[in-house]
Amino acid sequence: MRPAPANRFLPAGQPRPQVVALRGSLRLQIPIAQDRITAIGYHSVGGGALALEPVGRQANEGLFSRIARKLFGGGERGLTYYILGGEEGPSTAALDVGAAPGTDVYSPVDGTIVGITPLTLRGQTYGARIDIQPTTAPALVVRVTHLRPDPALTVGSSVAASISKIGTTIDFSEVERQALARFTQDAGNHVSAEVHPATSLATP
Repeated sequence: MRPAPANRFLPAGQPRPQVVALRGSLRLQIPIAQDRITAIGYHSVGGGALALEPVGRQANEGLFSRIARKLFGGGERGLTYYILGGEEGPSTAALDVGAAPGTDVYSPVDGTIVGITPLTLRGQTYGARIDIQPTTAPALVVRVTHLRPDPALTVGSSVAASISKIGTTIDFSEVERQALARFTQDAGNHVSAEVHPATSLATP
């Protein structure tokens, strides 16, 4: 008999409503319960993802920025995030919220599910991409990846930020070297969110 997976002991629980990033008037809420988060990071990504405005304080900012903030103030207390780098696109286009595989993921916005697409890499399927059209910003779509979709989720489902479970995190450590691992005590597994113009997501 095989031992039970460790993640079955992860407590299920909704996150407290807390804004993690902004895109104009769109407010992205934390999709993982706060006590389960290992780290928060942003990185660049291609494909037309739009820049996000992080909420909180950058933990790996440069010396000049730290001195300026001490002298002139600024920077919200609370959330701490890292800038992870990347190759193309805005440096804050993708939001990674770290959590162990099997952790519940909740919708980051109020909206409607407009797509659930298997995420395929090198011929293998690794969870899905879930596209959510936000109620407050219908010209945008929030793309959530690195998760296994909840079986009850269907295209057309209405979801509520921090309330509606949309899936669980999956182990991506064998697929890619995860940048978030530099700032966590594990492989850096996470759920990822991007914001795109709605017109750009007509095809997966």
